This record gives sequence, structure tokens and C-alpha cells, in this order.
Amino acid sequence: MHTLSNIHQVAAFTSNGQGGNPAGVLVAATLPDDATMQRLATELGYSETVFAAPADAGGWRVRYFAPDGEVPFCGHATIALGAVLARQEGGGVFALATNHAHITVEGAVDGDTATAALQSPPTASTPAPPALTQAALALFGYRADDLDARIAPALANGGASHLVLALASRERLRAMRYELAAGRDLMRAHGLATIALVHAESAQRFHARNPFASGGVYEDPATGAAAAALAGTLRDIGWPHGGAIDIVQGEDMGTPSLLHVTMSDVAGSSVRVAGAVRWLDAASGSGAALPA
Repeated sequence: MHTLSNIHQVAAFTSNGQGGNPAGVLVAATLPDDATMQRLATELGYSETVFAAPADAGGWRVRYFAPDGEVPFCGHATIALGAVLARQEGGGVFALATNHAHITVEGAVDGDTATAALQSPPTASTPAPPALTQAALALFGYRADDLDARIAPALANGGASHLVLALASRERLRAMRYELAAGRDLMRAHGLATIALVHAESAQRFHARNPFASGGVYEDPATGAAAAALAGTLRDIGWPHGGAIDIVQGEDMGTPSLLHVTMSDVAGSSVRVAGAVRWLDAASGSGAALPA
């Protein structure tokens, strides 16, 4: 019987031992049925819960559920899963099969601390349609001159689809507000996991906010899938990333988070998204056996 007591609760992409984005992690001998996974994710209420079971061909079969439905990929839940697997199986690299891709997550545990790094699905980006850009600006009450002209609006994917909007000022990012129902309608109509609002403090340091209305969540404090999508976008436009960027997220929610992304210059290739975690309950660090 799968219950909330079986679910590890882990905050991913913490900053100096604080903040991070909470995720549920259920590692089981077999995946529960869809209705059970959706019920548990909804009851837990985190932006995503990841479900993992040993795959017949080796590695782990994983699926991700938000309170309002299944999502194709979730970065912060993958980081949380990497930490849980490292605690239970020993540190190392774990092969994961999602609904649409084969990826890996590397986990390491040292006493009460843990880190993990995911290798994303392939990345891709295209210019955002002007009508979608205008609709998104209207949603947040932004104007075209609020945008950073160096980073054009883009539809980007690193395992899930995101609209990337770069703002010219940190203040406009801090002022982000929107109506949840309107945001949900817009994101679902265009197949968006989130809208990634970012500000470039420097070439290698970004601030981000990620409305996740499509999953029934107003805002994520750390979003690994959007980080991968942003990195792919920056690479595609020739941004001087120097091989790595740091993304500061969650500050405006009082939940500081830090994501470190490394990438090559190979178009479309996977990127590495890494961060620290903290255990939110005793079970998460216990190394408990797989539930049935």
C-alpha cells in the first residue's frame, strides 16, 4: 500500500543549506498505477513528485506528477531522486528512463549532506511566436521595453517546453505577478511546463522566477528543467557563457536556491544541472528499503 509515509521529502538546489524546491520521491519495487501516483502527488502538494522503480533493462523507470497532472520531466525532482538513490544504493551514476528520454543522475552523500547532478535530455530552442510573447507580457503586466534585447524570447526545451523571457532589470523580475487561472490557460494552450522569467546579472550569473501554473503551482523556487532549457537557449544564441552559468532562484519567495549548469558548445547537446539537497523528513535520510 503506497501512502504519503512511504514518500521521501527532499528539497533540491539548496543554497548554503537553506531553501531549495521540495519534491516527493517514491522508490518502489514497481511503479504504482497512474491514479495512485496522481493521488499521492496531489495529496503531498509539492510542485512535483517523482516515482521510480527498477527497469527490466537496468537502471530506473521514472515518472513525474504535479498536483494537476503528469509532466514529462522535472529537474528538481530528479536531483532529489539522485540523492535518495545515493543514500539507498551508494553514490554513483544512475540511468533513468523517462516517458520520452534516457538520462542520468549522479548522487553523492556525505553524512547529512548530499549533492546530485542530472544530465538533461537534448536541448533545443526556437524564437517565440510574437503572439505568444505578447500574451505572456500581458499576463505579467510587462511591456516590450522591459525585455533584455540581448536574449530574444524563445521557446526552449531541455526535457519539457518553456517560454524564456529575459528581463532587462532585476526590479521588474522581482515585481512578477499574474493570475493563476489565466496563466494556466496560457501555458496549457501552448504546451508549456513553465514560463522562465530571467535576468542576467552577468554573463554567467542569472536570476530566475518560474511560474508553473500549468501544474497548478503559482511559482517554483528552483526549476532544473527550465535551467536546462535556458542553457540550451543561451548556447543557441552564442551567449558568452564560458561553459557554465549559475542560476539564483527563489529569493523573491524567501526560499533561496542555487542551480549550477555546465554545457558544451555542441548544438542540441545535453547539459548538466547540479545542486545540493537537504532532507525534509527523517525517512528521506534513512536508507529505507523499497516499499512494495
